[in-house]
Amino acid sequence: MIKWKEEYSMGVEHIDNQHKHLVDIANKAYEVLKNDLYIDKYDKIVEILKELEDYTVYHFNSEEEYMKEIGYEGYFLHKIEHKQFIDKVKSIDLNKVDVEQDKHLLDILNFIVDWLVKHILEKDKAIVK
Repeated sequence: MIKWKEEYSMGVEHIDNQHKHLVDIANKAYEVLKNDLYIDKYDKIVEILKELEDYTVYHFNSEEEYMKEIGYEGYFLHKIEHKQFIDKVKSIDLNKVDVEQDKHLLDILNFIVDWLVKHILEKDKAIVK
């Protein structure tokens, strides 16, 4: 589980709100992982991955527009990182996920949380410095 911390805030309200929503998606994955009432989590995992992909595309477009508006010099490198994230999400093999659901859900969750925290603290916060 990941909790929003003020240190993640960029001070750009719409981007901070979008980052909070990404944290919410990660927490949905955590809730599915920890819920022993789900015998088969496959549909929930697919739903989370779809929401993650759709929302990150929306968020990255929004963030990239903001970077262009303010003339951020690191725009192109930042855009590449965004593309790598989307490519990683799209490359998840759902057949493997279906076989070992908890293992892959934990891997997905760790990837999301690690990437989000690192990306926000190191890359996104550099946009507004």
